[in-house]
This record gives sequence, C-alpha cells and structure tokens, in this order.
Amino acid sequence: MEIRNIMNHSKETNQKNKEKCKKIQELSPRIRYAGMINNYGRTIAGQLRKGVVPLFDTDEAINDHFIEATRIKLRKALAPAVGNTIYSLTEHEKVIMLTIPATWGIYIITLDKETGFVEIKDLIDRIQALITSLG
Repeated sequence: MEIRNIMNHSKETNQKNKEKCKKIQELSPRIRYAGMINNYGRTIAGQLRKGVVPLFDTDEAINDHFIEATRIKLRKALAPAVGNTIYSLTEHEKVIMLTIPATWGIYIITLDKETGFVEIKDLIDRIQALITSLG
C-alpha cells in the first residue's frame, strides 16, 4: 500500500513538473525547449516545442545538463561577494540558452537564435513571474 502511494505521488509530481515546463514553453513561440534539472544535472521534466528538432542527442543533453548544474554550483561559491545568480544567459551560434536557478534545481530554457535582446529580457521577466506563481 505504501509503495503504491509513493508511485502515485511520483507520477503526480512528474505530471505537475511537465505541466510547468509546458506553461513556460507556451509563453512564446521563440522558446524551443523548457526543462527542469536537479542540482546534479539530471532531467526532471522537459517540453520541446512541437516541430523542433533537438540540437543535442541524448548523451550531449546529459553532458550539457551536468555542465550547467556544475556551473551553477560553482557560482554559488561567489554569492557572498556578488550575490545570488538570478539567471544566466549564453548565446551560441545556433541557440540562446537561459538557466534560472531554483531552490530545488535549475530551469533550462532554449530560445531561437533570432530572438532579440529586448524580447529576451521580457521573456526572462515573464518566465520568472510564472515560476514564482507556480511555486
């Protein structure tokens, strides 16, 4: 009986996390992917925009998530000097990557390369407001 409750809770939590990613992804057609990873880089949930071909294969995604989680952890060591990281934005030749730390882990959002800076800043504000409202 207890194992069944744990499994149902886990399925419920997984579904809620997937819905959070979907709500973030729905904020803009410029968002390619919205995902959640834990502090070790393991994927919790993710939502790829319909019709988008992923740029990473599975192993590359695992490595990227590990790198992002490690980078956020290393940045925490500097927090006493510069304050906590609010978000991190990395522009690549093919995509823009946004990471937003949370108490439980990290949100990872990728944007189309053509997204302008003003639009990016607006999206960051809207994503952070949504994340706050979702808890």
